[in-house]
Amino acid sequence: MSKISKAFENKKVFVGFLTAGDPSLDKTEEFIIEMAEAGAGIIEIGIPFSDPIAESTIIQEANVRALSAPRGCTTDMVFDMVERVSKKVDVPLVFVTYLNPVFKYGYDNFCKKCQETGISGIVIPDMPYEEAKEITDIASSYDVDIISTVASTSMDRVKMIAKEAKGYVMILSSAKAFREDELPEDITDVLDNIHSVTDVPVVMGSGIKNPDQVLKYGPLAEGIIVKSAIVKLIAKYGEEAGPYIRKYIKNMAIL
Repeated sequence: MSKISKAFENKKVFVGFLTAGDPSLDKTEEFIIEMAEAGAGIIEIGIPFSDPIAESTIIQEANVRALSAPRGCTTDMVFDMVERVSKKVDVPLVFVTYLNPVFKYGYDNFCKKCQETGISGIVIPDMPYEEAKEITDIASSYDVDIISTVASTSMDRVKMIAKEAKGYVMILSSAKAFREDELPEDITDVLDNIHSVTDVPVVMGSGIKNPDQVLKYGPLAEGIIVKSAIVKLIAKYGEEAGPYIRKYIKNMAIL
């Protein structure tokens, strides 16, 4: 059983996200520890990229801040930070990145480095399902899960992707719906279709930002993810964001 699968054993999971290098890699390491101690069951770490098209404006700005640091923020620098922090936390760490940086690094080299530094999974939001085989078999050989993402555009496609999912399936739901505090109309259909073909846990989010929403939507899936709200705290408080992140996640990790 993978480390990610163990995280979901007999419980629901709060998944937190932050961008590596925002405001610095030393602070990212500190914030990851705060998140784990506050109750995050899985932590996603964004590798800064110049064109993070799948992310909100808030997270895009975090990428710019990280890449604009005096020393920059390279993939190898992120790996070095993860290698340190993975020895200090017990929760699974998951990279969020894009296909081009992984391709350029080399699929085998990247996945091998993930295993060596303590990364349990990778989310690659711009990788089409039809091209996933290029990396999924390599990742499996290093015990790294490639996390599948699905949208509600086609239920047949949802089933097709979910059948081969590992780690967890992340639903790319409408942030607008959560802002208006309304459940996306088709979310139950998406969940039913996923659960009909796999036992892999499902994580949903994209706009959840307060405890009331966690209690409202949490029972529908095996996990809830919060991304922009945490990154917004880091943008607001910078190097002093640690205590604010800890307090926020303690209030949110109530599944």
